[in-house]
Amino acid sequence: MRPTRYILLSAMMLFTGSCITEFIPETGDNADMLVVEGLITNKAGNTSVKLSKAQSLSGTTTGTSYTRCTVIITDDLGNMTPLYEKSSGIYIPDAAFTGVVGREYKLTIRTNNTSTSNFTYESVPVKMIPVPSVDTIYYEKQLYDTGPGAFREGCQIWFDSHDPADKCHFYRWDYSETWMFQLPYVVPNRICWMSANSNIINIKNTSRLSENRITGYPLTFISPENDKLSVKYSLLLNQYSISEDEFEYWEKLKKVNDEVGSLYDITPSFIPGNVTCIEDPTQDVLGYFSVSAVSSKRMYISSYFRGLADLYSKCPADTVNNLNVVTDLNRTRWVIEANDDAVPPFYVLTKIKGCADCTVRGTKDKPSWWDNSK
Repeated sequence: MRPTRYILLSAMMLFTGSCITEFIPETGDNADMLVVEGLITNKAGNTSVKLSKAQSLSGTTTGTSYTRCTVIITDDLGNMTPLYEKSSGIYIPDAAFTGVVGREYKLTIRTNNTSTSNFTYESVPVKMIPVPSVDTIYYEKQLYDTGPGAFREGCQIWFDSHDPADKCHFYRWDYSETWMFQLPYVVPNRICWMSANSNIINIKNTSRLSENRITGYPLTFISPENDKLSVKYSLLLNQYSISEDEFEYWEKLKKVNDEVGSLYDITPSFIPGNVTCIEDPTQDVLGYFSVSAVSSKRMYISSYFRGLADLYSKCPADTVNNLNVVTDLNRTRWVIEANDDAVPPFYVLTKIKGCADCTVRGTKDKPSWWDNSK
């Protein structure tokens, strides 16, 4: 029953203030292989466990969810916290649950398949290590190479951190970015916000350093090819403490992903996690159950950057002499330009590609935490 080959496709999925590492693996002959993506932190609302099935190499099955499972988190004091299925394959605890620094946690899963055998899976106990605060996040304008005579600026973001208590030596980071953008036309839905999550592996081992300090860590580069920097940009950095075993897991995954190009590429290897099957320890289980303390820090950027791409230079528009012939006027089409006397011709912009409606790409709902003063 042992799979003979594996192809692992891995991708980062971030939620607000937390991170779930989503795997969509492909296997040759075990389409029911369990994939565990779990995280406990010391912040309320950050605990989640996702259970899914591997994807077959033939492509006849997809990474479907493991539903109706029994999922329990147990600490080293014997406290048991059941998780309920919030949505298909996503299990979360009561809203009041938070991890405690210094405590150990173990994940137990009992599957509930109607067509195949049911198994019990357990993770190794993992201790929550304290994590220091991020010292500072900062950015630098950098010239973007587009050829001779082209002056365009991108943005490199860095951060510094250190642990004066010298308790955390293995770190992982992820981030979520949100930016405000504005259409160049006076239309009802003109200003919107968009968000995205990081999709690369950022880890660091400071145990071999003379001082537990991280200076000038290059987090991400924002290209002028998009509109993230056009109005106002915000980044929320999450810093996680991880165990040495988990660091080695991420290090192996990062090495494979770096070799093939990115986290979204196919990786030709099986990387074991920290979850095993009780009834059959020879079963392969993918993914990892992470127990991490987390600290977060937010930054804003509202500077002017030269040479940002104009995403609306090719917006489709129609010229009409009579607005009565325009269907869905002010719903999916808007008058964007007319002469001073308000006589024909009129220029009508369509909703295609979000040119006249920012909600095609983003949302009009300003984030509750958005700071207009920065």
